[in-house]
Amino acid sequence: MDEKKIRENYRKLTLALIEKGLTITTMESATSGQIASLITDTEGSSAIFHGAFVTYCNEEKIKRGVPAEIIEKYSVYSEETARAMAEAVRRAIPSDLAIGVTGTMGNVDPANAQASCPGKVYFAIALEGKTYSYQTDIPVQDSRLDYKLLVAEKIYEKIIFLM
Repeated sequence: MDEKKIRENYRKLTLALIEKGLTITTMESATSGQIASLITDTEGSSAIFHGAFVTYCNEEKIKRGVPAEIIEKYSVYSEETARAMAEAVRRAIPSDLAIGVTGTMGNVDPANAQASCPGKVYFAIALEGKTYSYQTDIPVQDSRLDYKLLVAEKIYEKIIFLM
């Protein structure tokens, strides 16, 4: 994992969004705001980034528009929940592109122990009326930041592919 490269890629992404006049927002759980932080590290990002939600617990996801039925049926750790997160934040903070990310990093989540699988992360990207969802496995990392940055890198790669 190359933190400097990941930060540079997000700088390029932010500049490309500014140039295209496309807005972006996030609803993050596993990455706890890391994606939003990477986007807003670039000067001028306020032109394309209007807000985000960090929703660590299920109740906050539901309050922000994720249907409880989705979490109950598929679990909080699922592509379906990631899709619902991206769509909910896009409705709450209208944007051209929205990201939802959920999953378990290095340890089992005691609040969702049955659904928790360390290293399994789900994310979704809502763009142009469609929502694309993904699952990825993150190997054991030395720190929480390393987990977050690796997930951010995977999300960046998919955004670039979709744009």
